[in-house]
Amino acid sequence: YAMPKAFFDERMIEGSSVREHGVMMLSLVEKLKDFQTNFEKEETYVDLILQSLPPSFEQFIVNYNMNGLKKSLHELINMSVQYEIMIEKSAPSVLVERLRPLKQRANH
Repeated sequence: YAMPKAFFDERMIEGSSVREHGVMMLSLVEKLKDFQTNFEKEETYVDLILQSLPPSFEQFIVNYNMNGLKKSLHELINMSVQYEIMIEKSAPSVLVERLRPLKQRANH
């Protein structure tokens, strides 16, 4: 009971590594397979992994489902890593100017 519950309850924390999350989810899948659970179709695992992703992966999930993709678990994790890289590159950069101490500003 504890093993399937851990798999169903697992959620990736926003901002954490999707690669690490994917590796952990793959480990849980292998443990579930060892227990010979009733999840014989790989699509069940794919759906559960997609559901475990945070809101920032919503577009990835929509695209995956809308395009009817049928990927292995490893391919799914690789795709999610590539998506994470893409969204990190497209995020706007914020430049923070270091403020001079108040004394220095008063002298200028």
